[in-house]
Amino acid sequence: MTGLTIRPDTGTRYDLVSLGEVMLRLDPGEGRIRNSRSFTAWEGGGEYNVARGLRRCFGLRTAIVTALADNDIGWLIEDLILQGGVDTSLVQFVPYDGVGRTVRNGLNFTERGFGVRGARGVSDRGHTAASQLTADAVDWDHLFGTLGARWFHTGGIYAGLSETTPDVIAAAMTAAKRHGTIVSYDLNYRPSLWRAIGGTRRAQEVNRRLVRDVDVVLGNEEDFTTCLGLEVEGTDGSLSMLPAEGFRAMIERAAAAYPNFQIIATTLRAVKTATVNDWSAIAWSRSSGFAESVRRPGLEILDRVGGGDSFAAGLIFGLLSDMGLQKAVEYGAAHGALAMTTPGDTSTARKEEVDSLVAGAGARADR
Repeated sequence: MTGLTIRPDTGTRYDLVSLGEVMLRLDPGEGRIRNSRSFTAWEGGGEYNVARGLRRCFGLRTAIVTALADNDIGWLIEDLILQGGVDTSLVQFVPYDGVGRTVRNGLNFTERGFGVRGARGVSDRGHTAASQLTADAVDWDHLFGTLGARWFHTGGIYAGLSETTPDVIAAAMTAAKRHGTIVSYDLNYRPSLWRAIGGTRRAQEVNRRLVRDVDVVLGNEEDFTTCLGLEVEGTDGSLSMLPAEGFRAMIERAAAAYPNFQIIATTLRAVKTATVNDWSAIAWSRSSGFAESVRRPGLEILDRVGGGDSFAAGLIFGLLSDMGLQKAVEYGAAHGALAMTTPGDTSTARKEEVDSLVAGAGARADR
């Protein structure tokens, strides 16, 4: 039992719809942004990555609500989304002025880090098409009512992009709730997004308003303390406590403060080096209490970006499949672990690989 009443897949076009910005990720591989001469291009975005993981790994029907500037970079991002199998019929293309004075596509330069050198990201996403969407830019009742979606996912990254994006999220959530669609929200605090528009104060103001319409919330300790102002005695917002104990206390505070939360979930990551982390996950349901995944100490990582999004995808798959909270958190943790073994923001895992890892398989060659 999870406490969620999920719409059946019959009579709905989508299993999940995400709302967020999709950027072009430029990856210098083993090198550094500051001196690379070539980059691999990927698509990525915190909210989009969940939709893509659910489509490519788990075979669910997903779509992305976003906007792109109508130029070659926007078409490249669209092509990458299409390769990921995510429905693009809800993507809006905005006329391009030829220079980017009024509308642009987001760029995200990300290096992976290694050993003592942490991963590093440099975003270039001001005045993007997705950040300029308004609440009435989408017919939300048509999407969630006429077309039908079982689950709606968005998060704090999109909420921090502009003055209008929180209103877009609020309109989408209101319509989703009206039509019986489950709403999930990843707090996903990024200091760079909020720094110039009010910092922590603004992040709390926006997120506290939005999460009151959320059924399933995801986030780490910094997310809960910074975005929602929740603190636990003995922590400093930097995972100073043992992860499981610290998060159990944090989750209990969040559950008490927001009675609408039916499920709260997070990854538990202890960073040893950029390429070695202890990894697990924990979730809580108002109807069944806590569930913790298998712990994977010393997990070797190739590219950590997107691990949390892939956790969210695996967790949501488990919940949509009525597996129960324990199995859902195992699928989330396993999918997140596999996603970090390959480059790029998005998962390249197959469901069979996730099934195998959940069942306890090792890393022996499959041939």
